Amino acid sequence: TINDETVELVQPYFEMEDYTLENGKKVCGNVAGLLSWTKAMVVFYGVNREVLPLKANLAKQEGRLKVANAEKDKAQAELDEKQAELDKVQAKFDAAMKEKMDLEDDAESCKRKMQAASALIDGLSGEKVRWTQQSKEFKSQIKRLVGDILLCTGFLSYCGPFNQDFRNLLLKDLWETELREHKIPFSEDLNLISMLVDQPTISEWNLQGLPGDHLSIQNGIIVTKASRYPLLVDPQTQGKAWVINKEQDNELQVNSV
Repeated sequence: TINDETVELVQPYFEMEDYTLENGKKVCGNVAGLLSWTKAMVVFYGVNREVLPLKANLAKQEGRLKVANAEKDKAQAELDEKQAELDKVQAKFDAAMKEKMDLEDDAESCKRKMQAASALIDGLSGEKVRWTQQSKEFKSQIKRLVGDILLCTGFLSYCGPFNQDFRNLLLKDLWETELREHKIPFSEDLNLISMLVDQPTISEWNLQGLPGDHLSIQNGIIVTKASRYPLLVDPQTQGKAWVINKEQDNELQVNSV
């Protein structure tokens, strides 16, 4: 019930010199208590007049804060929900990007292979004619293989003791005639040397001391390919020197007589 008018009415009493707690105690303890109480009420009124608006504003702001917190919690829930959806979408996006990168890598690898294959095809296109011709020649060689093998085996088995002229007589005049009579296909221009030995082996024999003429190479073929022991008629000892050099790693024993 205290108001500004009440405070204004009691203010002159507070300004009196004897309106103190000590003077009140001199008169009566109850008077001193009443005096102290009136001063306290005025002070309380002054403080409360400033505090009440603050308390009201506090209550109002607390209400706003409560509403704001509720809205915040609602927004946070929506945010969490959207974040969960975003995480799912992000996971799908990452998986799609990984699949895309894998597909791009596969496509690039396939492109490189196609380019390499195209380059290879372009590079080999010029070989088509030669391969076709070789394929036909291989088929022809297969048909003539029986007669060619017969000539080669006959050469290895029987031509060793003879000179070049008699070997040619056996091959060309006798055996090829027999093959024709029996209708056995064979190569008319058969090269026994290329049929029975390769060029690197011939080069190795030459380095070991074997002469490079056809007769000597044929003799080397007979020595290395025939199943029977060869007899070398070797007045110039070229064959002997070649055999010694060829078999030196095998510790060949040679009779000097």
